[in-house]
Amino acid sequence: MPIDMHSHYYGGLIEPLRKRTSRPNVSIDAQGREVLNAMTASTVVSADYTDVRSRLAYLDEAGIRTQLMTFPGALGIDAMQVHEVEIIIRDFNDRLAGICRASDGRLLGLAGLPLADMDKAATELRRARRDLGLLGAILPGNFFLTLERAKALRPLFAAGDEVGALFMIHPGLAPGELPPAQLPEPSLYRTSGLELQASISQMGITLMFSDLLDDFPNVAAQLVNLGGTLPFVVERLEAIGQSRTGRPFPRDRLRLLHYDCASLGPRALRLAIDVFGADRIMLGTDYPVLRPNPVLDTVATAEIDATQRELILHGSASALVSRLA
Repeated sequence: MPIDMHSHYYGGLIEPLRKRTSRPNVSIDAQGREVLNAMTASTVVSADYTDVRSRLAYLDEAGIRTQLMTFPGALGIDAMQVHEVEIIIRDFNDRLAGICRASDGRLLGLAGLPLADMDKAATELRRARRDLGLLGAILPGNFFLTLERAKALRPLFAAGDEVGALFMIHPGLAPGELPPAQLPEPSLYRTSGLELQASISQMGITLMFSDLLDDFPNVAAQLVNLGGTLPFVVERLEAIGQSRTGRPFPRDRLRLLHYDCASLGPRALRLAIDVFGADRIMLGTDYPVLRPNPVLDTVATAEIDATQRELILHGSASALVSRLA
């Protein structure tokens, strides 16, 4: 049965966010509904965000056996000053681990880390792996927009190599960054679609050209959303390598990463398989922000063979989780 490797859990964070008056926070809209205001977007809070029974019921309906839940990195809490969030993050990780232990293997978890202090982040990662049984942690993608900024994560990757950890590279602010302005359409499509996907591609390029995954081989890195625009532009990257650098673009290093197919369609999935290989691609729903069924429909309708479909729905994720476990 399918394994969903990209979903988020918000339980334990709503209460502290109610006390804040600026992003990230929880506000009340004109209809009296709670609204979760992340650093880049706002959404009405439904039971799916916090209630585990609602989540499991929906997974049953969608036919998903196992789901990886993460600390919701897009909120930006993990990038805030440590004295503000250290206890909140630790308590969240404890809660998430308890839910996973009680789920009979249906739910897996990725921790949040207090990333404004790398030593404390590394300590919490070790605790999350050794004591809590979480698979690793979610990291804000803005750390990976340049090679220089990614170097700041070497102590964390060293800790991940020590304990064997999965890092999900997900769009999010790095410490010290301010949230962007909220924009109406069509700017919403530019920022949440075009610019976001392009930025994910930059994250992938940073990882493949850095030495992080070479120096720390016990770390697995998952890049969300099929690696952004990488599958579409890889041929241009190869042309640039041939014509301007005198060296071939190291396309094979894209296979150092794992990818999920959250929020993309069947044509994008087909192209990503051609570039990365189906054994590096996993199902991702971005639940509860997106619902699982459209993503399952993507895998079902893509022009791929039965072996590739099985790898994406189950095989690739199963191999990765088994390696970490």
